[in-house]
Amino acid sequence: MNVQDLMDTMDRIAPLKFAEPWDKVGLQLGVADRAIGGGKGGKKGGSVLLTIDLTEEVLDEAMKKQVGVIVAYHPPLWTPLTKLTDQTHTERIIRGAAEAGIAIYTPHTALDAAPGGVTDWLCEGIGSPRGESKPGVIDGDCRALSPAVGGDAGREVKVITFVPKDQIDHVRNALGTAGAGGIGDYKLCSFTTSGEGTFVPGPGTNPTIGTVGSLARVDEVRLEMVCEKRALPLVIETLKHLHPYEEPAYDIVELVAEPLRRIGSGRRLTLDQPAHMGDLIDRLKAHLGRSRMRYAIAGDDRPFRTIGVVPGSGASLVDLARTEGCEVFITGEMTHHEILAARQSGISILLAGHTNTERGYLPRLQDRLHELCPELRVDIAERDRDCLVVG
Repeated sequence: MNVQDLMDTMDRIAPLKFAEPWDKVGLQLGVADRAIGGGKGGKKGGSVLLTIDLTEEVLDEAMKKQVGVIVAYHPPLWTPLTKLTDQTHTERIIRGAAEAGIAIYTPHTALDAAPGGVTDWLCEGIGSPRGESKPGVIDGDCRALSPAVGGDAGREVKVITFVPKDQIDHVRNALGTAGAGGIGDYKLCSFTTSGEGTFVPGPGTNPTIGTVGSLARVDEVRLEMVCEKRALPLVIETLKHLHPYEEPAYDIVELVAEPLRRIGSGRRLTLDQPAHMGDLIDRLKAHLGRSRMRYAIAGDDRPFRTIGVVPGSGASLVDLARTEGCEVFITGEMTHHEILAARQSGISILLAGHTNTERGYLPRLQDRLHELCPELRVDIAERDRDCLVVG
């Protein structure tokens, strides 16, 4: 395997197109067509190390294990580096990895947004009674708080034109050749409706049908075909060139991107059975293997049904969660003033620790990579841990 093979596999698990626009995802260090080194135990595909944070301790572990790629959930390169010396930990990590020939790949918010990713994994432990969560099973309706957009890339715009009935096949085929009418694996997709077109050719025109100065009535067909924006210039040029009319009428309609209900930032989880804050805490403790949680209740500790969930640092989505009807917001960390504002707005807060809401997903990612790339050796970093200790 080479680095590109791993990148393609990670994109199947967590497509980078779903990452937040501000994020620094993808290959941060390395060469895509270079072979992944570090194969051990008869593995010919090379060796990969998974970690939440790429610290100097984790890099040292990677070098001792002779891995070829580090998949670091948090991007180690966030702000641009102007030099590569030993002055900062980031410089030492990047320089050390480069000298050791270790590539670095980061999925971050793409892995949060993806179905079956970090956020869905976190929801698995919230919806089920303590200790009864099952991999891939979320007890309750679960959708993205902020849905990603996607769908068929071929339906970005719709071109509508009006053609004499006996010319409709000719124009449809021409527009299809130019790039219109593709929906998934289907070609020449169109919709037609019959009607009457009218026009009065003006002086100096050379009408295909009708007489200058007289009203013409023509049996026409309204032809509708979708296409990508990049194909639109050629589609319109083809339409003007091959349409039988001297001045063809046409409309260009921009289409709204399809919202993807189960893909995107955060989750809105509606529990099958309401739960008190204490129940939610117990479930998360069992799911994350933690002994303590922090919480702030807005109003009474009533049973809660609608939960907002964001791994890591989710304060930017708490207002959206409240407007979406969430009664509790579960995330890793928030500042004092963010918690105070959220509580005063009527939404309760449950904090489980930043990397505590992320690190437990690594075994799931390890299993996915083993399944898709059995020739790879995939380890989880032993020296990756939460830098905060609860006394």
